Amino acid sequence: MKNFNFDDIMFIDIETVPAYPLFEDLPENFQKHWDKKSGFFRSEDKSASDVYQRAGIYAEFGKIVCISVGMLTTAGKFRVKSFAGDDEKKLLLDFAEMLNNWDKAGIKQLCGHNIKEFDVPYISRRMLVNGLKLPVSINLAGKKPWEITHIDTLDLWKFGDYKNYTSLALLADLFDIPTPKDDIDGSQVYEVYYVENDIDRITVYCEKDVLCVANLLLRFEGKPIISFDKMERA
Repeated sequence: MKNFNFDDIMFIDIETVPAYPLFEDLPENFQKHWDKKSGFFRSEDKSASDVYQRAGIYAEFGKIVCISVGMLTTAGKFRVKSFAGDDEKKLLLDFAEMLNNWDKAGIKQLCGHNIKEFDVPYISRRMLVNGLKLPVSINLAGKKPWEITHIDTLDLWKFGDYKNYTSLALLADLFDIPTPKDDIDGSQVYEVYYVENDIDRITVYCEKDVLCVANLLLRFEGKPIISFDKMERA
């Protein structure tokens, strides 16, 4: 496996929810679109409304409520920063500003778990929906696969086996990477956001996932991992 320069890597994770709290809140034309979209995966005894909580994984029907990024520091700590809130356009603007400044600093790399199939495409699509210009590092239109320098820990684990999907949680357990037992998981983000209105809890969960990705890449290279008490907010 390639030796990575961890000083030039920004680790990233996002949390998403459906754009509206309930299926019935969707504009009528989007209710029809979701009915058609969900028809490809829902069982016959389920309605489009029954599976609406899954709408958050699709950029056309969801929105981003948190983007967390992290980098290893020279002091052996892990510094994280989050862009979170109800105003998706604002958090995307703030994230884009940070990423543009980062791009100017030279050739660096983004790293995430399933970043090529989910995080980066989702961010890019939601930026376009919100009328925002894409930062250079995520503007991938027209690029060849080998021109995209993002590091995807899922890709690395596949070793060319594109039929395989392995969750970050499973790999964390496999590589003995500690994960907090008080965390929510991805399936609970909808309820925490729309029922509990607790964006801070979602942010903490997202930040810990970012550290988990960093630790997974460290494990891939046989390096010591970073403990949660070494994580600090920028």
